[in-house]
Amino acid sequence: MKRKIIVTGDGSKTIQIEDWDEQYHSKHGAIQEAYHVFIEHGLRLFQNDEIHILEIGLGTGLNALITLLEAPKQHLKIRYVGVEAYPVTMEEVEHLDYCHQLNATSSEKLFQLMHQSNWEEVVPVTDSFHLLKQKKDFREIKEQNLFNLIYFDAFGARVQPDLWTEDIFQIMHDAMAKRGILVTYAAKGSVRRAMQAVGFTVERLPGPPGKREMLRATKN
Repeated sequence: MKRKIIVTGDGSKTIQIEDWDEQYHSKHGAIQEAYHVFIEHGLRLFQNDEIHILEIGLGTGLNALITLLEAPKQHLKIRYVGVEAYPVTMEEVEHLDYCHQLNATSSEKLFQLMHQSNWEEVVPVTDSFHLLKQKKDFREIKEQNLFNLIYFDAFGARVQPDLWTEDIFQIMHDAMAKRGILVTYAAKGSVRRAMQAVGFTVERLPGPPGKREMLRATKN
């Protein structure tokens, strides 16, 4: 499918899939959304710890990059697994220019390493951030009781409803450690009910710019 890079509401860029009229990040602000959903309501709940994070939809790498930048501030050591079936190209990464947008140009080589590193190989990007990229379908995730935090950043249910079902959230629930947390930009009632059906406790939280609500799920 044809992809193009667009500028979002906060001046940062994202990739749009024209056939679906769907973006990798919110058109109201890619960086704003990443911070609000995944950092403010996810990562910031952890301090002074070693944690395992799973990202569903590694995509542009924006969420992973921001997590890498935030880890030292929260005294975290992070084992980060990013699952992606259709990787972006290095040309797209360069055009997105996230390090400049984040005032983190000194981390440009680290961001390139994240994208250029081998799949299925743990890479120590920094002392506090180790990355494992897995090129596969989300249904192939087999980990059990491991992840403390899941960034659920799949394409929306409007275009890929099969990624927002009880079956998928059962895989997420099984993969999470006790009291693990899943955060997502989504807020549809059908998504909330699918999460609850597999055992999650689900909260509605204020959404990022352009969205009234988002969801945070906890494994009891």
